Amino acid sequence: MNPETKATIWQAHAKLVFVAFCWGTTLVAGRIVAQNIPNLTAASGRFVIAALIFLVLLRSQGPLPRLSLRQTLVTAAMGLTGVFCFNLFFFTALEKVPAGKTALIVSLSPILTALAVSVLLRERLGAQRWLGIALAFFGVTIVITQGDLAQTWFYFSNSFESGEGFMMLSITSWVAYTVLSRFALVGLSPLQATTYAALFGTVGLLLATLSDISTWEASMLTWENTLAILYIAVFGTVIASLWFVQGVSRIGPARTAVYANLTPIFGVLLGYLILSEPIHLSMVLGGVIVIAGVTLTNRAKI
Repeated sequence: MNPETKATIWQAHAKLVFVAFCWGTTLVAGRIVAQNIPNLTAASGRFVIAALIFLVLLRSQGPLPRLSLRQTLVTAAMGLTGVFCFNLFFFTALEKVPAGKTALIVSLSPILTALAVSVLLRERLGAQRWLGIALAFFGVTIVITQGDLAQTWFYFSNSFESGEGFMMLSITSWVAYTVLSRFALVGLSPLQATTYAALFGTVGLLLATLSDISTWEASMLTWENTLAILYIAVFGTVIASLWFVQGVSRIGPARTAVYANLTPIFGVLLGYLILSEPIHLSMVLGGVIVIAGVTLTNRAKI
């Protein structure tokens, strides 16, 4: 391996650590915004900024591509799931769920993606992956029930009232976006597919935000809320998305996916340091089990 290639690979690894940090801090920033700004308004603000940046980046590469009917339908579906539904459920959950706890639930995303791919795209899951999936779900159950496994049914049946159910819907929306992206990338680059999905989703968010107008007040636009939305848009959405795709192209999807395991660690620590959120023993134990399950799933051979 020549020095230039080695430096490029190390740069990719460093960028992926920063991506996980951005995702962890996005949960903290989202928690701040969700408690002060209506959900749809916050989501619209995030993606108006992100979509404009994506559009500028895509336009800098040349004329915008014309989509076929199939590409239009797929990217519109990506916008509906990964932008509109994901953000609506994401900010609704963060109204009620601490950022650290949310980060641990988010770590289920690669597990649910593996399940969806297995069912919808008929990719076989081996015994090691099934064990990893089971471990991850067990870890999240410990986190949600705060270690009281005897009350599992009670906690899950009331999960929407407490917020965890909305976080699960948010993850499910992202899983749908991930699966749809496989179809969108036939004939489109990652930046092209991401940009059009962001544009479609932003239009939907802006239309839905009309229902929030009666509750919106200028006093909500404090410098803290404004900076939080800008951070989520620029770092948690644009930079994180682009650097994650770069990681996939340079070190492969399997090795790149492992870095997602750092997100809950950053989320829990930053929730504690910035928002003074408590770290319970059940969160630590459940988080370790979730990360072990995700790692086991990612390292398994297909």
